[in-house]
Amino acid sequence: MKKVAILGRPNVGKSSLFNRLARRRDAITSDVSGTTRDIKKNLVTISEDREFELLDTGGIDESDALFSKVAEMSKRAAQEADVILYMVEGKRLPEEEDKKLFYELQQLGKPIALIVNKIDNDREEQERFWEFIEFGAENIFAISVSHNRKLNPLYRWLEQYIPPAESSALPAEADEDLSLEQLLEMQETPEEEEEEKRIKVAILGRPNVGKSSLLNALLGQERSVVSEVAGTTVDPVDETVVHDDYEITFVDTAGIRRRSKILGIEKYALGRTEKMLQKADIALLVIDATAGVTELDERIAGLIDKYKLGALIVVNKWDIRGEKEYKEAIQDIRDELKFLHYAPILTVSAKTRQRVARILDQITAIYERYKQRIPTSRLNEAIQQAIRRHHVPSHHGQVVRIKFATQFATKPPRIALVVNKPELLHFSYRRYLANFLRDQFDFEGVPLEIVARKRGEREED
Repeated sequence: MKKVAILGRPNVGKSSLFNRLARRRDAITSDVSGTTRDIKKNLVTISEDREFELLDTGGIDESDALFSKVAEMSKRAAQEADVILYMVEGKRLPEEEDKKLFYELQQLGKPIALIVNKIDNDREEQERFWEFIEFGAENIFAISVSHNRKLNPLYRWLEQYIPPAESSALPAEADEDLSLEQLLEMQETPEEEEEEKRIKVAILGRPNVGKSSLLNALLGQERSVVSEVAGTTVDPVDETVVHDDYEITFVDTAGIRRRSKILGIEKYALGRTEKMLQKADIALLVIDATAGVTELDERIAGLIDKYKLGALIVVNKWDIRGEKEYKEAIQDIRDELKFLHYAPILTVSAKTRQRVARILDQITAIYERYKQRIPTSRLNEAIQQAIRRHHVPSHHGQVVRIKFATQFATKPPRIALVVNKPELLHFSYRRYLANFLRDQFDFEGVPLEIVARKRGEREED
């Protein structure tokens, strides 16, 4: 699939163009210079059958250490791309730095267009557009993303380099020559089966606990900008790897601060993170080994519980941990994060990549449990065994009977108990049953929800 990269200096409208082409508000935009810092990706379709991967890069500005890293990653994206869109702001005179960068990108020998943004009307085009001719660009487009002005010529230019999708349909004349067995072999994997092999993983944690470093270590390349500056990641950054036949998509989310300290564009990042968690399967909660569990870590862990995600607690910076021994450190985490008692804990070092590879094995194992379904007969046998061990407590003399159990949903597993008086089944007994089922079946890393219902009361997945 062809790749199209949008490059330019900060605050010229790259993310706005990205959103316009993608037909969705996916990249965060603001008037703050340097809002985009990592590479944002999305699949884009133009002319109905032409699909390509669009890359939104960070602004190229080498004025300090953080932005130098952003610039380096942006230039790397240009080298990987098939088509380059270099964007400048049309309301200002051309800058020498822009010309230098444009000439540098031209040397790559790829199709490249100069996009002059913020040309909002014909008068501005007549007054300013000619000034950008000195770039010597063969392909130059004066547009206004915010006003949706003159984008069609750009689309038509892109179509030259984006081939139409190949039709998967069989030629009509070939159908009769194929046997039933051959036709069945050529059928695609059912969508549901393919979906079962896709895992969405959110990387959560406080600012500067090493989430981006962990993502880079998992991918084996620098995909996310790493900096000592807290709050470097703003847009969620996603990247996919294949492990044990699973397609694992990681999302490195913005570091979550206390609400009272969330300022400017970070409020959008927090909202985007929560929206992303609604679609995730598993969360990696990253804890700083040198600091231990803080109150904010507990609040972030609460998001995992809120969205009922599979969970793995990753203790990063284990190579520079404090004086605590392993058992003591793990017990402290268990004491502070009691509601994630089901989550396994893995100590790693993103910097040295110590035990990072085990995270992938843990993710696939947790996902298998996250989507598992217990046969009804085995489930009821286990429930009856639990009842024999500890009878259902009565409520002020009223007898409470569990008549039947069934699992009505997966991801996460949800079990309904048919009870004569569901409102009287105490939450502590449901917790006991959940723990009992954890002992009988493998639910490590997975939240288990048990609800009580009357016979005939419908369960909603």
